[in-house]
Amino acid sequence: MNRLAQESSPYLLQHADNPVDWHPWGEAAFALARERDVPVLLSVGYSTCHWCHVMAHESFEDDATAAQMNEHFVNVKVDREERPDVDAVYMAATQAMTGQGGWPMTVFLTADAQPFYAGTYFPPRDGHGLPSFRRVLDSVTRAWTTERSQLLGSAQALSDHIREASQPTGGADALPADASARAVDNLRRAFDAQHGGFGRAPKFPAPTTLDFLLTRPDGRNMALGTLRAMLAGGIHDQLGGGFHRYSVDERWRVPHFEKMLYDNAQLTRTLLRAWQSTGDDTFADAARSTLAYLTREMRDATGGFYSAQDADTQGVEGLTFTWTPQEVRDVLPPDDADLVLAHLGIRDEGDFLDPHRPEYGRRSVPHVAVSAEHLAVQHGTTVPEMMARLADLRSRLLVTRQTRPQPGTDTKVLASWNGLALAAFADAARLLRDDTYLETARGIAALIDAQFRLPDGTLRHTWAQGVARVEGLLEDHALVALGLVALLQAGGDRTHLHRARELWHVVVRDFWNDDAGVFMASGGRAEALLTRQAPGFDSAVISDNAAAALLALWMDRYFDEPGAAERAQRTVNAFAPDMLAATGGFGGLWQAAAFLAAPHAEVAILGTPAERAPLEAIAATVPLPFVALSYTTPGDDLPVLEQRPGGGLAYVCVGRTCDLPTRDPDVFRKQLEGLQARLDRVEQTQE
Repeated sequence: MNRLAQESSPYLLQHADNPVDWHPWGEAAFALARERDVPVLLSVGYSTCHWCHVMAHESFEDDATAAQMNEHFVNVKVDREERPDVDAVYMAATQAMTGQGGWPMTVFLTADAQPFYAGTYFPPRDGHGLPSFRRVLDSVTRAWTTERSQLLGSAQALSDHIREASQPTGGADALPADASARAVDNLRRAFDAQHGGFGRAPKFPAPTTLDFLLTRPDGRNMALGTLRAMLAGGIHDQLGGGFHRYSVDERWRVPHFEKMLYDNAQLTRTLLRAWQSTGDDTFADAARSTLAYLTREMRDATGGFYSAQDADTQGVEGLTFTWTPQEVRDVLPPDDADLVLAHLGIRDEGDFLDPHRPEYGRRSVPHVAVSAEHLAVQHGTTVPEMMARLADLRSRLLVTRQTRPQPGTDTKVLASWNGLALAAFADAARLLRDDTYLETARGIAALIDAQFRLPDGTLRHTWAQGVARVEGLLEDHALVALGLVALLQAGGDRTHLHRARELWHVVVRDFWNDDAGVFMASGGRAEALLTRQAPGFDSAVISDNAAAALLALWMDRYFDEPGAAERAQRTVNAFAPDMLAATGGFGGLWQAAAFLAAPHAEVAILGTPAERAPLEAIAATVPLPFVALSYTTPGDDLPVLEQRPGGGLAYVCVGRTCDLPTRDPDVFRKQLEGLQARLDRVEQTQE
């Protein structure tokens, strides 16, 4: 009997009608495996995963394959987004056994949850160097029957290896004084100066690495060049805004088409920081269009944001997002169509073909093939006029695109990813001076408080179909708290900062491992898995330890929180060898290292919103990473606000030294520019 119909995860519900007797993750499944004396077949995926859909159609919807699975295994289906803790443990096992990982992930376990064989996608027939899924099932069943003792010994050894490898290998030694400069040099060696990004295809956005580089005078050009290349490529949705998951080619032209909340939230903040660094409105406009996409297509009626949108439409990857020249000509008059076809590189020969659905032919991914500047010269008009015309034509194509069948949306709301969205909308409100974004950010915070927060102050991880589930993880508490810090900086409501402090106390109580000097991904009160992970490597989302270390430093800056800076320092030290060995995977912890090296700086603007507004507008234009910003009313117990009058006064302080308070925007701008220069000098002296 398939037991997924009562689940709330959209991914699990996609499999509720399979002929496979699926179980959700839980003790009941393992108890049944012990009773039947059979292994557990664990299948992990997520709702917008293209190859998960392929394997589901080929194998899990096939009656003969399902019968074989049901006879010889207890079958467990896991949504990796709902249970990232489970996914992380068995992804480590898969990588240890095969040298690679990915989804769908297929892992065979003993009844005590120890892995003994693993892989990712298995086809229905032998081919391309892969055994068929049914042949894998046969082999595992035979080994379980005839070689059980050897198999169990291997499972125990692998489990021991995973436990050992799940902990950082560093010690108490701090990073060397020139570590940040060495990190930039490492990234420069991997940088693609022609196309932007790092390494070869496939290329991923890597927002944490770009954020780190934007804090470095010697690294900003790499970040800015990468962002400009991405904005011109097909990874950037040229019509609807936002970003697809990654690029399959080195030029950012052809993406894997799924859209994830975490990518778009994190990249919005990166774009806003790039705008601050350059004043180039291209970055601000891209941030606005990304937030417009999220608001239009990913927002729940309650104020939260959905997890993801599928790469496929009606089983065809990218069908919603790709075009043929004739489809453009069906929408626009000839002259307009010719202009758009040239601008967006839409050609008869196309640049994308779904290999599983070749009958749809080659189609084009819109990208900036010819810039507005070049087209303005060709057509004898000004650049602003050409940009306005192209914007109008793109909007008309989007209207048509919205009438097409749309990719599926995973409607579960995750606390951690909504923390990222909260920070993105809050930053946009503060920097772009738009209260619409502030209201959206407040709505996210209110939803998290109403639906995810438990009476003891802890959070649940996921909310779907009106039900909050899964013990909150470190990522939930740390990323929501960081979002609340950003909301304080944008809206001036100190209750958000105090709520962030409450979450910090949960982080310390439930997730800090004092012996190892790191934060654990799951808390001591969570379900006991094979091991508790302590991730420092950034996957698609900033790592748990980086997020917790950054939160610690904000708590230190705002509250002089006892032990917070020390925990951040110990965390960075624990991962120091890995950070130097694989710089590109630790952008979050490099940000924490830069924060630790930065002087204690604060900028407070105290008064009513109207009194503060002229000075806040000045502050929005100056990049001030790692500076405690407090734009609020006076009269709180925060050290940054203590005994300071309001009335629209600005205070700029470094350490125990402050500039004279001012209401004069010109004076304030000079003070901020001086602070920015000082922060840049600190970075340069670390070389």
